[in-house]
Amino acid sequence: MPAACVIGLQWGDEAKGKLVDLLAPQHDHVVRYQGGANAGHTVVDGDEVYKLHHLPSGILHSSVQNYITPGVVIEPTTLIQELDQLQQRGVRPRENLIISQRAHLVMPWHLLEDQAMRDEAVQGESIGTTLRGIGPCYRDKVGRNFAVRAIDLVQDDLPQRIETIVQAKRTYLAALSGRSELAEQLNAQEITRTALKWGEQLGPLLGDTTHLLLDALDAGQQLLMEGAQGSLLDIDHGTFPFVTSSNSSGVGISSGSGVPSKWIQRVLGVAKAYSTRVGGGPFPTELHDDVGDKIRKLGNEFGTTTGRPRRCGWFDAVAVRYTARLSGISGLALMMMDVLSHLEEIQVCVGYEVDGQRVDRFPCDAGTLRDAKPIYETHQGWMHDVSNARSMDDLPPLALAYLKRVSELVGVPVEVVSVGPDREQTIFAA
Repeated sequence: MPAACVIGLQWGDEAKGKLVDLLAPQHDHVVRYQGGANAGHTVVDGDEVYKLHHLPSGILHSSVQNYITPGVVIEPTTLIQELDQLQQRGVRPRENLIISQRAHLVMPWHLLEDQAMRDEAVQGESIGTTLRGIGPCYRDKVGRNFAVRAIDLVQDDLPQRIETIVQAKRTYLAALSGRSELAEQLNAQEITRTALKWGEQLGPLLGDTTHLLLDALDAGQQLLMEGAQGSLLDIDHGTFPFVTSSNSSGVGISSGSGVPSKWIQRVLGVAKAYSTRVGGGPFPTELHDDVGDKIRKLGNEFGTTTGRPRRCGWFDAVAVRYTARLSGISGLALMMMDVLSHLEEIQVCVGYEVDGQRVDRFPCDAGTLRDAKPIYETHQGWMHDVSNARSMDDLPPLALAYLKRVSELVGVPVEVVSVGPDREQTIFAA
């Protein structure tokens, strides 16, 4: 199987990092192909907890080559900090990482643009930006004139390019925010000095990842593609405008990595056994009661990147069925089953009521989704600790019944079940 992919099926935070870390040793290469430092993947190895933002989750395996490809936008300071922190913990990430020369960089002006727009609401809600400059960077990528790519860090004309962009961005920021002091924070000479240091650190890691990955496929090697965020945050197919700035569903694999779709033969969709969301936007199954608080505490539902408490609710089979179809999912990984072990009654959304009518398809309009009332199916909780389960036979009958019903509703088999954060707390059904 030349290439497999791990895709989040909800609004992110589905524990994709854990799954990629587990599958990485079965592959020759792990590829991070979209998103930026707004992603937060957590890998737990015994007492060691690794929180990754830019780096692929295969980076902890020295025998696996890792890639950051053109679809990712890189905040260099954050990436260098991640590399240094892992080095201090005995990992050698610079030995098995290649960064695309084509990857775009989050520059200081992007952070200021995000800051200038932070109070702007859409449809009365914040879109949930992490203020890391991701959206402005993607905007410049599409706009082209003011974009800076990784390859530019080692080009002789870098100082002149930064000077030109800073002049334009100072004018833009002053007009955008009405605050001249924000624009005055941009100093071309300081930014150039910083960028040259980035080049010294990251220059040796740069390469043409597109050619390297295509060569690896031609040689019969195994690729594992790692998605960031979740499919419901896809810029084109998610709950727009409360989305991220890249194609976070399966449709973004090829554009972000340069790997043609003909090579992707297995797509594993990852979802929690319940639902969570960070920031604004519609969330039909959200719980505003003690049960929601209980799920948040049991699941430690606080953002890896931001630390913000996540909104919690019941599993939405309508949404996950939609994203499973969108991303071409061949198997489902259901995570956090241990959290539901403490609930006497569990509900699953099997449809919506919109304007008095039952709707079984996920709406494309955020306003319609906001008004949708979930139609629930009630399941008896198993009230049994499953954190020590290591096979499907170890799970109680009611937990198995829940898995079977989720599989029926989503339309794909459950192939992986997670019963805790550690690597060992993972059951492979097939």
